[in-house]
Amino acid sequence: MRTIIQKVTRASICVEKKYFVKINKGLLCYVAFKKDDKIVDILRTVNKISKLKIFDSQKSVNDINGEILVVSQFTLYAEIKKGCKPSFSKAANRQTAKPLYERFLSEFNRIYPGLKLKSGLFGEDMKIESVNDGPFTLCYDTDIL
Repeated sequence: MRTIIQKVTRASICVEKKYFVKINKGLLCYVAFKKDDKIVDILRTVNKISKLKIFDSQKSVNDINGEILVVSQFTLYAEIKKGCKPSFSKAANRQTAKPLYERFLSEFNRIYPGLKLKSGLFGEDMKIESVNDGPFTLCYDTDIL
């Protein structure tokens, strides 16, 4: 499982003017799943994101009562070393990734019920706007543990 975590002052998602969600100060997280990701990868990532001390005075998103916006993005597993056409062979297919994404969101809500968690729409073409605070961007990959 791979996650890009951005500290933002605000972020929003729009899908064909039908779906709109926004957050204020918090984290914008792009998540991708591999074919063999397990629940342990989801739990590690949820725990890491919620406890990162990256806000003022070494505080976490929970400490500042911040918000989290989660976006599924399989392209994080693109391989571009050979040629000019990205390969997505390591990324989980839609049938595997969608339940993992839903489980990721449900584990956040289960473990941190008071957290303000919002999400994009799985598999949809989304327009995402964000203001990166810092800039501050981290990559967390459960394969590198």
